[in-house]
Amino acid sequence: MTAKKILRAFIRHLPVILLLAVILGGVYLIMHYQNRSTAQEEIIQPYGYDGDGKEVVIENDELRLVMDGSTTQFSVEVKDSGKIWYATPQTASTDTLALADEKDKIQSPLLMSYAVVQGLETTYNAYGFSIRNGIYEIEPGENEIRVNYSLGNLEKEFIIPPVITKENFDRWMAQLDKKDVDLIQQYYKKYDINKLGKKDNREELLTSYPVIEQSVIYVLRDTTKEQTRKKMQELFEQAGYTYEDYLADKELDLSEKVSDKPIFNVSVIYRLEGKDLVVEIPLDSLEYRSATPIYTITPLPYFGAGGTGEEGFLLVPEGGGSLIHFNNGKTHQSSYYTNVYGWDMCLRRDAVVHNTRAYYGVYGVAEGDDSFICILEDGSSYASIQADISGKNNSYNYVNAVYSICSREKYDVGDIANSDIYEYLPDPWHENLSQRYRFIDSGSYVDMAKQYGTYLQDEYGSSLALNQDQSTPVVVETVGAIDKIRQILGVPVSRPLKLTTFADAEKIITDLKGAGIDNLSVKLTGWCNGGVKQKVLTRVKAIRELGGTAGLRALSQTAKNNGVKLYLNGITQYAYDSNFLHGFFSFTDAARFLSKERAQLHKYSHITYAERENDDNTYYLVHTDYAQKMADQLAAAGAAYGAGVCFEDTGMDLSSDFYRKNMRSRQSVLKQQEAQLKSLQENGSDIMVNMGNDYAVPFCSMVTGMDLRGSEYTILDECVPFYQLALHGRVNYTGDPINVSGNDAEEVLYSAEYGAGLYFTLMEETSFATQKTLYTEYYGANYDNWKQRMLTIAERYNRELGHTFCQEMTGHENLTEDLSVTEYADGTRVYVNYGYSDAKTPDGQIVPARDYLTIR
Repeated sequence: MTAKKILRAFIRHLPVILLLAVILGGVYLIMHYQNRSTAQEEIIQPYGYDGDGKEVVIENDELRLVMDGSTTQFSVEVKDSGKIWYATPQTASTDTLALADEKDKIQSPLLMSYAVVQGLETTYNAYGFSIRNGIYEIEPGENEIRVNYSLGNLEKEFIIPPVITKENFDRWMAQLDKKDVDLIQQYYKKYDINKLGKKDNREELLTSYPVIEQSVIYVLRDTTKEQTRKKMQELFEQAGYTYEDYLADKELDLSEKVSDKPIFNVSVIYRLEGKDLVVEIPLDSLEYRSATPIYTITPLPYFGAGGTGEEGFLLVPEGGGSLIHFNNGKTHQSSYYTNVYGWDMCLRRDAVVHNTRAYYGVYGVAEGDDSFICILEDGSSYASIQADISGKNNSYNYVNAVYSICSREKYDVGDIANSDIYEYLPDPWHENLSQRYRFIDSGSYVDMAKQYGTYLQDEYGSSLALNQDQSTPVVVETVGAIDKIRQILGVPVSRPLKLTTFADAEKIITDLKGAGIDNLSVKLTGWCNGGVKQKVLTRVKAIRELGGTAGLRALSQTAKNNGVKLYLNGITQYAYDSNFLHGFFSFTDAARFLSKERAQLHKYSHITYAERENDDNTYYLVHTDYAQKMADQLAAAGAAYGAGVCFEDTGMDLSSDFYRKNMRSRQSVLKQQEAQLKSLQENGSDIMVNMGNDYAVPFCSMVTGMDLRGSEYTILDECVPFYQLALHGRVNYTGDPINVSGNDAEEVLYSAEYGAGLYFTLMEETSFATQKTLYTEYYGANYDNWKQRMLTIAERYNRELGHTFCQEMTGHENLTEDLSVTEYADGTRVYVNYGYSDAKTPDGQIVPARDYLTIR
């Protein structure tokens, strides 16, 4: 056959060859993941409790912790109030609502789940899978207790010889009837080193049972069932076999037997620090098999849980804060759940129905005149906070934090597999999880918030000193340019469309200052590198159509002359519409998913909730080091123009990075962002961020777009300004832009209740300019249309509340479903009425419908 014929035949069969290659590749992938778990059977050595069950006690001047040695359950006594908080409910074992498994769960100081390659998740509780089996250790210290748990469904130990010499075996069998001897003998295999079978491995037998060199032995078969072992134990006991005999025979067995049942080792450290209980889990102490990675860990899931006969509430970090009253009867509603700092964008998800987000990691419980807050410290970025009420699976109201340990990603293997295939983080990050319980001699959420504020002030020092503002902070965001498709020589090309030039922004500043707005900050959005959908900041170039470098310098000077803070807004974590010509090469500069694929992201459909993969708005999450360089570039540009820096995403979005050569955990990225913001503050930069994650806020002079109310889930009973009570007067913040929020009157009321500044998004062009673009959110942003309304809102707001922004918020109460009151250090009270009819204050004053009233 000629070479040409061979080539033609190859080309003709190429589709079949490629199809076979794909199928074989898929089969290899499945076999790879199925076999990986059994390729190396790891041996996890379980702990064993050898204590006497006595109480273990640690205490200081403030607290006394007493642990039951037989269960590891404990109580914490607050000495000055006498209040005792329990790690698990005292009546859990007799809860009539809970089933058996649920009772084990609520008696557990620790919950853990593991997963397998097919994605199936299984939960183990410490009571049923560790404490009851006695596979734990307690290590008391001077001011701490370490509990080492082994969790697993271990085989029960029976007092029968695992290995026994022929001489001893015959001696015991001589004490039994022949039928009993026949029963026992069929479950032992006889080995004689001089008469081995063809399948017997001599070296392996000598290693596992060295005594075989001196004696013929019997070895218990691994396949012997539990019921049979129980019967054999009775027969050996009848023959006079003792526990001491069993221990002697056990020493003859040096083989390493690996059960196919998963087992896990987790250590928890309890430490007293003043009036705080600190709970720590060293991730380095986790032990598990690669086939069954630990997926989540929940420390103290029912600490302080309230029963059906108790009055109190759960505090959860929804918006500024929300309360769930004990036993509120909403048993048909979904439980509460939120991700601390939102979703990790380096983890894939197929669909998004609703994004959950908490921008601070705190929860709490109040019971009568006592309470505690739990502050998530190390590992807070891996946490989600969940809460539920009594009357569902058990009789308790509880809130806890669940930590993601081994992140995972689902592979698409098409039609060649019967189940999903998941890839897991190979090893936990070398970090710790820690959470701090601070006990408070009050059942008020205001006092709980004040203790959190004290914690923040101790943690961040002068960064959270009281400010000197004597008027309402007002933020005006000007939208510079957006991208719009234009026809150039018949070719559709994306070009910047100006909405507000730098000269227009100068006019807005002059107008607003002249109208009496003193405490004004201006945030420039869409000012560089293509506009709002900004290209990467490898170079920072002011948009020529807006006035270019000269126009921006003139704007900066005008802002300075008028005492206005100017902030240059930029995107530093994502790459939109960028390629190697802009300094971005996705193969080296994009972050990586667990699969090591580039972190290419998509928008999600509001109809199907699935990814819109063909959407033109596809973008990339950038590599962590690349993001830091972009942030440095933005900060340098701000310094060059004499302006502050505003981060569109840093301080709000937080993502890990599985870049092969330099993997970064989400917590390490948090520390990097925190260090960068601190450095900028120390160098004198004014910093603005969006949303305001708790680790970023102390270094900022302004936070915009703070989520004041959150999502008002049905299970929640009250919205309260917990976070704002802790921060007010130390960091300025605003809610959403009033004029484009969809309900400007309600946004003003939120701001009044939560002590927020005012925020407006403006542009010089009319809404017609945004037609046939993807920027419909700016339809209500025209400056001329909003100028008078904005000035009216700002003038009244400043007149009535401007003096409060240098003060601490000292009180808050929801008087009715529609009427709230917020109080400040000088006694100023701000009543907010969300209702559609007038309301009366306790002293008889009228608060108009959908309005606020300030009393000084």
